[in-house]
Amino acid sequence: MTAVTTVVIVDDETLVRYGFELILGAAPDIDVVATTGDVDAVAVIRAHAPDVVLLDVRMPRVNGLEVLRELQAFPDPPAVAMLTTFDTDEYVGQAMELGAAGFLLKDTDPEGLAEYVRVLARGGVVLAPGVDRSRLFAARPAGAALPPLSDREHAVLRLVADGASNPEIGQRLGVSTGTVKEDVRSLLAAFGVPTRVQLALRAAEAGLLDG
Repeated sequence: MTAVTTVVIVDDETLVRYGFELILGAAPDIDVVATTGDVDAVAVIRAHAPDVVLLDVRMPRVNGLEVLRELQAFPDPPAVAMLTTFDTDEYVGQAMELGAAGFLLKDTDPEGLAEYVRVLARGGVVLAPGVDRSRLFAARPAGAALPPLSDREHAVLRLVADGASNPEIGQRLGVSTGTVKEDVRSLLAAFGVPTRVQLALRAAEAGLLDG
């Protein structure tokens, strides 16, 4: 039986909430358990404990970044993708630094939306076409050059960004889960980041996921 990914949609615009719920509701493995405006967002998410939250970054009464900050304090926070109508939103970098796992435009291709949610649920990173990747780490000072990576480390990096678990990566690459663990630990240290999401984002920033 296919696992079902639960989703909460937070946006102050009723039409956006309805449209996203309609699109995702057509996927047999995705269940939109709630939609809400801005004021009750944290309470609704806490009550439903979804796997994924699609969160508007610009809302009139509640700052989407503040909601994100509160969600990251949960014992088991959901994967969060920020929603925006702007492809050069100045909040992209801040949201990623606060722990967002993606940035989607509100006019994202409906055919791709369900797959973005699946990637988020697997622990991957999603950046819709049109999102300005140069802003991902706008607030981060330029650091030392990244170390050279082996072919296997490149492969591990790509699979981490796709949300694959360590056992899945090991199966794909024909190595043990322990070896993958060591590779991921080494990559986190090399990139100077604490989480797999930030690792994938740094790799995207460096162009290591292109092609």
